[in-house]
Amino acid sequence: MPRFSLIVPCFKVQGFLRECLDSVLRQSFGDFELIAVDDRSPDGCGAILDEYAARDPRVKVLHLPENAGLGRARNAGLPLATGDYLFFLDSDDTLTPGALRAMADRLAEADDPDVLVFDYARTYWWGGTRRNALAHVLAEAGAETFTAAGRPEILDLLMVVWNKVYRRDFVEENGFEFPPGYYEDTPWTFPVMLSARRIAALDRICLNYRQRRQGNILSTTSRKHFDIHDQYERVFAFVDGRPELAGWRPYLHRKMGEHCLDILAKPDRLPPADRAEFFRRTARMFRRYRPEGALVDGEVAVLEGGYARYLLKRQAGRAGREAVRRAAPARRAVGARARRGWAALHAHRPLDESLVVYSASSHRGVLGDPAAVYRKALEIAPRLRGVWVVRDEEAAGRLPAGVEHVLVDSRRCLEITARAKFFVNDVNWPGALAKRPGSVHIHTHQGTPLKYMGADLLDKPGARLGFDVPQMLRRADRWDYSLVANRHSELVWERAYPCHFTSVRTGSPRNDVLVGAAGDAGAAFRLRHGIPADHTVVLYAPTRRDYRRGGHVDRIDLAGFAADLGEGSTLVVRLHPTLAAGPARGMGLTELARRGVVVDATDEPHVEEVMLASDVLVTDYSSLMFDYAVLDRPIVVHADDWAAYSASRGAYLDITAEAPGHVSRSYRELVWQFTSGAWRDEESRRLRADFRARYCEFDDGRAAERVVRTLLLGESMPAGPGSVRIPGQAVGGEPAAPEARPAGRR
Repeated sequence: MPRFSLIVPCFKVQGFLRECLDSVLRQSFGDFELIAVDDRSPDGCGAILDEYAARDPRVKVLHLPENAGLGRARNAGLPLATGDYLFFLDSDDTLTPGALRAMADRLAEADDPDVLVFDYARTYWWGGTRRNALAHVLAEAGAETFTAAGRPEILDLLMVVWNKVYRRDFVEENGFEFPPGYYEDTPWTFPVMLSARRIAALDRICLNYRQRRQGNILSTTSRKHFDIHDQYERVFAFVDGRPELAGWRPYLHRKMGEHCLDILAKPDRLPPADRAEFFRRTARMFRRYRPEGALVDGEVAVLEGGYARYLLKRQAGRAGREAVRRAAPARRAVGARARRGWAALHAHRPLDESLVVYSASSHRGVLGDPAAVYRKALEIAPRLRGVWVVRDEEAAGRLPAGVEHVLVDSRRCLEITARAKFFVNDVNWPGALAKRPGSVHIHTHQGTPLKYMGADLLDKPGARLGFDVPQMLRRADRWDYSLVANRHSELVWERAYPCHFTSVRTGSPRNDVLVGAAGDAGAAFRLRHGIPADHTVVLYAPTRRDYRRGGHVDRIDLAGFAADLGEGSTLVVRLHPTLAAGPARGMGLTELARRGVVVDATDEPHVEEVMLASDVLVTDYSSLMFDYAVLDRPIVVHADDWAAYSASRGAYLDITAEAPGHVSRSYRELVWQFTSGAWRDEESRRLRADFRARYCEFDDGRAAERVVRTLLLGESMPAGPGSVRIPGQAVGGEPAAPEARPAGRR
């Protein structure tokens, strides 16, 4: 008996069917049967299904003698199902890699619940991907099973059949089946969810819900959309036959009204001549099923009146939204003038020679190189006043105690930035910030560049999507000093940002903690995440891809990699910051971290602590490798898509030829690096030594001190072991300013 029976009805989807079937048959979890139902499709679906069945015994094909419709096609597949769980997969959607394994693991953990609800992402025909907006409902459900009464918010999720799997015995015991007509999911899903005694949630994107440009049945203009009324009649009949569910009538009454109004509001559903009739039928049904004493307010209140009143309210709503839209630019212009005026009030005042304004990672907090400079300034230059610019109250709440801060664009921020002598940032300041004569802007960057940056993106239109390169350079014109950790960075920044700044060979301040770090430096991280002290910690840090909209591409099956690393190893994953809030974590990382399969370090504020806690880095093309090399610990470069990455983004060096360690070009090669021990052999040490010599050239543990003393205080840097000379700086005696030569020409 297989674990899953996937029932896939097919009708006029020959262009999408192979992708759907392949997404199932290529799953790492193979204990399933695929029951494909050819709903008398007039295209090539039947032949495609027979082709797949001939080469894979897990595929069973049922050819219906006549078209039955989606619901009845699913019903036709039910008698053939022998699996523990039923999964109704639409034939134009696809499973994500590792989805069935994740479901199987979650079902086992939850001791075979009646229903498992999982997450999905909408994938658009133009290339976009958007995660379910209510994914937090699944995350908040936790590991325990529940009922709809215990967690009614589960019914706020899209009430469709394909984002759940169902215990077959539970379905058969209750006699659940699909009715004919449109919206057949409605009288299946509500009865199933209200009847289930044990529901489990899986906070993982297991399915890509294809948003077709055309051809979607529900987007077809037709009177078939009147079927929604019959479907809710079936739902109410089900509830009426079970007195224990009577308490759900007020909820279902409102849900029915909202659902029907949503259909009416969509311009592509109902023929214009039938819209008034649809409204009147909905209103009659709404009145008929209204529970005694039920409160009718909000959106559904329009069903208490006539169609003309509904139209007036719709028109008023559109007019109001249009007025708000038109007023928005004017409000922004007024606000900008007010901010400029407020800043101008302070611009005539002298600069505060002791005021240093800091920002990092687009105002996210005390992070990176600016944070290292700030902490060193507190230590050796307490007379300097450091103020951080943060983006919102949430970011302010995460600041360490005692850190002075202002919110970006606030009046206080305008006042501070108008009078500050020094500015330290790792990204560009907003365009509205005017550089006053005499102020000093120190740009730290965010590590050593591998991929193209700045002006070099001009011939990479895909990579610079959303970037205004000329504006970026105008903002970079404010830089006075550009910090570099190696000569490679110095050359790249001067080429990528042809502006008038001085390159300063300070090293990377945030890497000071990595230089000569003690063996137990990462112990706090390990303890916090429950990692045994004797485990080998493998840090996996992938970067984003410019050849894929949204930037995320699954390169590695994390659960499989964690298992292949074997006993005595812990896999720690840190996604690129730009992917932290997107679908990437929902593709398995969140759920695997919850179950303790991996450690998710994406939200750790200080990446230096994560690096210190690890024994080896696995990355593709993340600039983190240049920082990690300071630790002199093994690095493995996983470069299975290097050709696509370098062609789409551009790269300053071939990292596969100048790697800091061994290079794997397939997952099999990556696993072999660890099973064979090659990841830490003599050749890996030689490669790492060469890499460190080139790219950790100026990192001697005193970068932050160098910035504070020479650039903020105007002193010379005391000589010492490993001291790095800044161009133009006097060695001993009277201090001299760094040489002020332009870094590039226009």
